[in-house]
Amino acid sequence: MEPSLRPNNMKLYFIFVFTFHFYLIVLSYSKSIIKTIPGYAGDLPFKLETGYIGVGEKEDIQLFYYFVESTRNPHEDPLIFYIPGGPGASALITFLYELGPLNFDLDKGLDNITLILNPTTWTQMANIIFVDIPAGAGFSYAETKDGWISSDNILADHANAFIKKVELKLHII
Repeated sequence: MEPSLRPNNMKLYFIFVFTFHFYLIVLSYSKSIIKTIPGYAGDLPFKLETGYIGVGEKEDIQLFYYFVESTRNPHEDPLIFYIPGGPGASALITFLYELGPLNFDLDKGLDNITLILNPTTWTQMANIIFVDIPAGAGFSYAETKDGWISSDNILADHANAFIKKVELKLHII
């Protein structure tokens, strides 16, 4: 086994990921625009907004989102709503490992984890809203017992309500 992939280093990696998640949760309650994050040197060179939008009859389902503005032409570029596969998968996985603006830099091993810009991010050509849906996926949650009940129809209703409300909140559609 390579020295950089020892079990102790994996623990550090997961502690870093947990700390990053916790940081975003705390920021989502205090403000929406994220300018810096742990592991990335300096201010973020893109607009990142996080927050919750309530859906359901009593708005008892709180859906968490990450909005990343296009770095090319945000007012003319298309908007992508990204809903991860799951159930229960967080959009943060895609944000950090696939098409989002950041990636983990693991070239130096797991002892010195940092974040770097993703050279192939889709945000070079589109605005993206990553959504944790349904309740229980990622940071989304339900405030009532009934809010945890889900089906394809309920999910479609919640996604539709989310799109309508995020349009009003972000003024982007």
